[in-house]
Amino acid sequence: MNIFGIGLPEMAVIFTIALLVFGPKKLPEIGRSFGKALRGFQDASRDFESEFTREAKQLEEAVANKPEPEKLAAAKEDTADS
Repeated sequence: MNIFGIGLPEMAVIFTIALLVFGPKKLPEIGRSFGKALRGFQDASRDFESEFTREAKQLEEAVANKPEPEKLAAAKEDTADS
């Protein structure tokens, strides 16, 4: 098990130190808070990614639907001749 580059022995040491520092009664509350913060970060990241993807798609569609300069020049010449 390797999470964030931390293996199982390192996680056990971190958990033991946290248990000694915060105590067994405070540790579940801290874990819950950390989980909520991580969940909020994941939601924000997912929202940002979907917004970015949507904007990129709109930009691609706008570029694809943009008339070419040659067609614009020909259209200007046609209106100037009239």
